[in-house]
Amino acid sequence: MRLLPVLLVSILLVEYAGAQSSIVASRQRGGPPAPARGGAGSSGGVYANLGQLMKGILYPNSNVIFAAQTQNPAQVKPASDPATATDPLASTYGKWEAVENSALALSEAAGLLMVPGRRCANGRPVPLQNPDWPKFVQGLREAGMTVYKAAQSKDQDKIIDAADVMTTACADCHDKYREKANLADRCQ
Repeated sequence: MRLLPVLLVSILLVEYAGAQSSIVASRQRGGPPAPARGGAGSSGGVYANLGQLMKGILYPNSNVIFAAQTQNPAQVKPASDPATATDPLASTYGKWEAVENSALALSEAAGLLMVPGRRCANGRPVPLQNPDWPKFVQGLREAGMTVYKAAQSKDQDKIIDAADVMTTACADCHDKYREKANLADRCQ
């Protein structure tokens, strides 16, 4: 019976050592970056800079909403294989559901804009300490929920109005922090 605890500890140590060597090997191969300190979630890390977060989450989800202004999501034909569709409107979870999901993704992603340790694409820290930053983030969160409610109605006129709210929320922040002549000047 005393052998069992020793065996379990030995197995755990071997597993831990294997995981550590995998992490080291990943870094040597140029694998995923090490998480920044101060991040949220169980992993405790921040992996994407602000530009990557925008391009990976906010930009594609905004485009789904903008597409719904001119094309009725209910009339979008499913892709030949909806499970692998790159167009969310034509995917398994397409049509109006895709617009709803995109709106919710924008609202949820707003929280990621407030995670300490995130940097802008130019290496500057995200301006969390600036009094306008949380207001801009809250504006995005609220705009996402406005779009969500409009998408639930399945009314394109409401989507047009809601997309205008979203555009304003994005422009408020972009005008201050993004629209700079030089990348080095962003986020200040």
